[in-house]
Amino acid sequence: MKTLIWDVDDVLNDLMRDWFNRCWLPQHPQCPLVYGQIRENPPHRILSISLETYLDSLDAFRREHGPSLTPNPALLAWFRNHGHRFRHAALTSVPLNMADVSAAWVMKHFGHWIRSFNVVPSPRPKFPHPPGYDRTKAEFLGWLGASDMMIDDNPATITEVKRRSIQTLLWPQPWNDNTATPAEALETLAVLD
Repeated sequence: MKTLIWDVDDVLNDLMRDWFNRCWLPQHPQCPLVYGQIRENPPHRILSISLETYLDSLDAFRREHGPSLTPNPALLAWFRNHGHRFRHAALTSVPLNMADVSAAWVMKHFGHWIRSFNVVPSPRPKFPHPPGYDRTKAEFLGWLGASDMMIDDNPATITEVKRRSIQTLLWPQPWNDNTATPAEALETLAVLD
């Protein structure tokens, strides 16, 4: 069986969309943007705030609302129909103090298929990278070895993973150049059989 490695935030769920619509916009009703106009991730420059302010807000939202995030419906349907044909692992970049929220969410919604949850810590001032561990998802996959495809929304991650000769799928989001629908993006996985 082929092994698919899934990013969690903004792939399996819509963390940025939910944060923007449920947290940022209610607190900033004068904001002229809609989610589809967020062309950078992280979006702090577009929102005219510091990176630290954005990360603090996102982390607070994740802690409070992360357990109730809705899974991406297109992906959940795909897993129900095709998940049994592959092995699956989650590989996310969250602060270590938020990894428990992310892991519980993945196992609750995708645990029937995803049996491995992995973290490359997203550093924060109080939680820097632990020494001796991988700093990027590509480094982690180089160590892991058993990876046939990485599905991620971050173009930089995709570029770095491709350098390791692992197939990739750039998950469509406003901040990347994949203009496919989720259904069209998922068609890419059919060639892995």
